[in-house]
Formats: sequence, C-alpha cells, structure tokens
Amino acid sequence: MREPQMCSVLCRITLDAKAAKQFQEKIDDEYRVNMILDNLPLVVPIRRLDQGSPTVYQLGYHVGLKGQYTGSKEEKIFIHNHLAFTVKYHRDPQTDSARIVGFEVKPYSIKHEYEGKWSENTRLTTCDPHTKHTVVNSNTPQEVEANKEIIFTYDVEYQESDVKWASRWDAYLLMSDDQIHWFSIVNSLMIVLFLSGMVAMIMLRTLYRDISKYNELETQEEAQEETGWKLVHGDVFRPPSNSDLLCVYVGTGIQFLGMVLVTMIFAVFGFLSPSNRGGLMTAMLLLWVFMGIFAGYASSRLYKMFKGTEWKKISLKTACLFPGIVFAIFFVLNALIWGQKSSGAVPFGTMFALVVMWFGISVPLVFVGGYIGFKKPAIEDPVKTNKIPRQIPEQAWYMNPIFSILIGGILPFGAVFIELFFILTSIWLNQFYYIFGFLFLVFIILLITCAEITIVLCYFQLCSEDYLWWWRSYLTSGSSALYLFLYATFYFFTKLEITKLVSGMLYFGYMLIASYAFFVLTGTIGFYACFWFTRLIYSSVKID
Repeated sequence: MREPQMCSVLCRITLDAKAAKQFQEKIDDEYRVNMILDNLPLVVPIRRLDQGSPTVYQLGYHVGLKGQYTGSKEEKIFIHNHLAFTVKYHRDPQTDSARIVGFEVKPYSIKHEYEGKWSENTRLTTCDPHTKHTVVNSNTPQEVEANKEIIFTYDVEYQESDVKWASRWDAYLLMSDDQIHWFSIVNSLMIVLFLSGMVAMIMLRTLYRDISKYNELETQEEAQEETGWKLVHGDVFRPPSNSDLLCVYVGTGIQFLGMVLVTMIFAVFGFLSPSNRGGLMTAMLLLWVFMGIFAGYASSRLYKMFKGTEWKKISLKTACLFPGIVFAIFFVLNALIWGQKSSGAVPFGTMFALVVMWFGISVPLVFVGGYIGFKKPAIEDPVKTNKIPRQIPEQAWYMNPIFSILIGGILPFGAVFIELFFILTSIWLNQFYYIFGFLFLVFIILLITCAEITIVLCYFQLCSEDYLWWWRSYLTSGSSALYLFLYATFYFFTKLEITKLVSGMLYFGYMLIASYAFFVLTGTIGFYACFWFTRLIYSSVKID
C-alpha cells in the first residue's frame, strides 16, 4: 500500500499457435479483463472530447486492440501487455492510515526489448525504473503471433484523493442522462391522465345515472346504450372455464407483486447497493420464497368463490406451476452454459439450494396461505347468477377478444418502454443500473396503467353484452408481456452483436423468463382492477 511500482516484470511467455489463435479471437470479440481491488471494480477512464463533460468509466480493460501500421492496409492484432494502474486513496489525517477509493488502469501495448540473454534480473531497455523510463504510449505495439515472446509488465501509482470512502461508488453510478428518464415519466403520465379521465367518466356515467333514475331529459338512445351492462347482471359472476388455472395465476401474480414491491422499496432506500455483488438477486429470491403465503391465500380465496372444494390441489398447483416452468427454462439454459465450459454456469450446489428453498420454504408457505384463505367465508357476489347462461350477441370486429387483448397491452408497455431500454442496456451491455427512484415511479405508473386500461376495456365489453370478462381482464393487461418480448427481439437485432448460437439462446431464454414474469404481474393487476370494478358497478344496480 502506498508503495509505487515501476515496470515490474510479471512474466515472459512464448505463445504457441493455439494460444495465439485464442488471443486473436478474444481480442477480435472485444473481450475485457475485469479485476477487483478492495471490492472496487477496475475501470478505464475515458475522457470525452468536449470540454466540461465528466469522465466516462469503462468497466474492465480490453484484452487487446486491432490496428494497422502506418502505410500498410493489413489489419494486425495487438495485445495490451503493460498496465499502468492508478490506485486512489483517502488519507485519514488523525491516524495517517489510508483507504482505497479508486482503482483505474491505462492499458498499453508495447514490444519490450532487452539486451543479451533473458535471466531473472534482466533490465528492459523499453521500460526501466532505474533510468525513470516508463511506458507512455503504444507507438511500438506488441503483435499477437505464434512463437513470439510477450513480456507482461505493470506500474502502480498511488494518488491521494478527496473522495471519502463512503462515497467511492458515486463515480461508477454517475447518471449521465436524467432528461430522458424525466421525459419518459412525463410521457407515461400523459397516458395515465388520459386513462384516468376515461375511468372517471365511466364511473360517473354508470353510478350517477342510477341515482338520477333515468331523468326525463334523456333520450331513448341513451337509455338503450345504458342497458348494455345491466342486462348481463345474471351472468357476470358465473365462474369462467379453467377457473382453477386462473386462481393459480392470480396467486402467482400476487406473490410476484409482493416480491417486486418490497425489493423496490429496499432498493430505493439504498439497501441493495451494487457494491454488494448479487445482493439484488438474493433479495428477490428470498422475498419470492417468503411471499408464497400470500400466493396461497389469494388463490384459495378466489377458488372458494368459484365454489371449489379441494384447496390442497389448488395450493399445490400454485406452488409448482410458475416456479416449475421458470426452473425448467433456467435448467436448460444452465446446461447450455455448462456445455460451453463457462465459469458463468450456476454450480450444482446452488441449484440444489434453490430447489431446497422452493420445496422447503415456499411450498409449505403456499399451503399455509391456502389453508388460511380457505377457512375464511367465501366472497359473496353482489348479484345472483342465473341458472341458464344467456346468449352473447354478435360482437363488432373491434370487440373481438384477440383484438381487444392485443390493444390492451400496448399502453402498459408504452408506459415502461423507455426505462426498459436502460434496464436491458445495463443487463446485457454490463453497465450499472442504479436509478431505482425512477424505476419505482415507472413501476407505480405501470400499475395504474394496467388497472385503468383493463377497466376501460372491460366496461366496453360488458356494454356490448359480453360477460366473459374473467380471463379477458387477466390477458388484456398481461398481453403487454408479448410486446416486451417483441421489443427484446428488436433490441437483440439492433443493439447487440451476438453471433454465437448459445449466447443467442441464453438471451432469448432469459428474456422469455422475464416476459413470463411480466405477464403474471401485469395480468394479476388487471384482473384485480376488473374484479373490484365489476363488483362496484353491479352492487349499485337495483334489480327489479
């Protein structure tokens, strides 16, 4: 610590043909080397050309670079074999001890030279601490070729810094483009205001029309329009087909919503700093497991309302369906990474721990929740359901279920679309994502948008005397997950340069899991919004 090094020779190697080829491939694919010192990742400071803008930090340095010699057209591949490290420290004036607050590197490519034969204490002529001769540029770079020797060297320089230890991460988490986020939030708020206006109009029309009991002022036409949703009062609470599956998905959605909300609140308060590697993932998994109790409760409450009797069956399905599908996709992806002998594969022990958490904590909790939910009295319908289902009249083309479901997903997706771009960039182009405040705002906007668009479309549907709203309310807002996946595909082809098959499969596998989770989350919000809305409007109806 605080002892500068100059031109320390690390090693001298001669590449064989295979190693040289591997180096060339890695440099061609722009691989980076990452290092960590005192939990700080290594960065390469890149000065922006325009004055006054802050320095940008690139995580890790490139293994090498491609270039041409002056006057030649042929592209050569050079390796970075000299690293000039800068360690920044903050000195405590009382004790004179110091703490590391920055870790930077400038990589150089230089063909080192020395006189005579190589031995332990050979002095390099290109870089010599005794003559204070250091590497300052890459004017005589080191090529990567078979049977050429490469000498690796490094410098360490210590710089005193005013940055306190507590705020040493700030440079990494620098927000460069606030405007875009505010723009995206304003854009989303416009959508929300527009939808809120529509919901308010519907509420006023339906509920106040009742109170004024058909004033004389109204024409025959308006009365005609009015009767649409009232006519189906005898069928609107008829249990849907596949009601078990709906209960399972609603329960899962509640589990997911709980997990996301609590994680976000923790993140906003700064408990999940990126210096704690993997903290976010661990927190989400633990919360998911413990939210199982709410999943069981929500699904069995709904199940009992649909006159279901076997709460154990529904609890088991809730505990296993969503995690089972996700785990299966994850397992296949992990097997692919294993096949590539990558160090990024999740080890078998961790996989086993995940299964233990799932079956040891999550499943029992779902059953506990299911038991509590089933013991409670069933939710009463505000109106009685007729014995014989009524016929649904011919629907206009725009009220076609598929069409209205697809339309419903556009607005929630539109509300989160810009933030999504930043999240994808930070996941796949390895940058830090640390704007949880914005994310939380966007998430709240997403919740409101999902709820409102579903209510609006559900109202139009009931007005045209189509009472099959249960699944449709779930799918209307859930269809935004389809747009999410399509956008991820678009992002893959326009922003990422992934050529390997396995890497592509990984990308689409993970985006599929993310879209599936998004579907469950948004669908549940839409469903509960509709559930509340229909109960509200039908409880105010006076049936003769």
